Amino acid sequence: MIEVSVRKDRITVTGHSGYDQPGRDVVCAGVTALCQTMIRSVEGLTEDVIEYGISPGRADIQYGNLSEKSRTLVDSFFIGICMIADEFPDYVRIV
Repeated sequence: MIEVSVRKDRITVTGHSGYDQPGRDVVCAGVTALCQTMIRSVEGLTEDVIEYGISPGRADIQYGNLSEKSRTLVDSFFIGICMIADEFPDYVRIV
């Protein structure tokens, strides 16, 4: 089960979905793509500074006072995660 926590100053993603074998798991791939896209978008499209660490089964993203553009990117991440959680509720949980 992947657990996703979105708070005012951080996003934490932990776990593995177990939907399919590593390398074939579309749920994990979708969550990973959303995380990495949000990080690179904030870094590449804004002046905001974020700190993050990504390792197998975990992503920790920390941020402070975000611009409106970055908040929109975080909101977009959350919308995408909610869509995956709605489609695969046995594999992704928002906490």
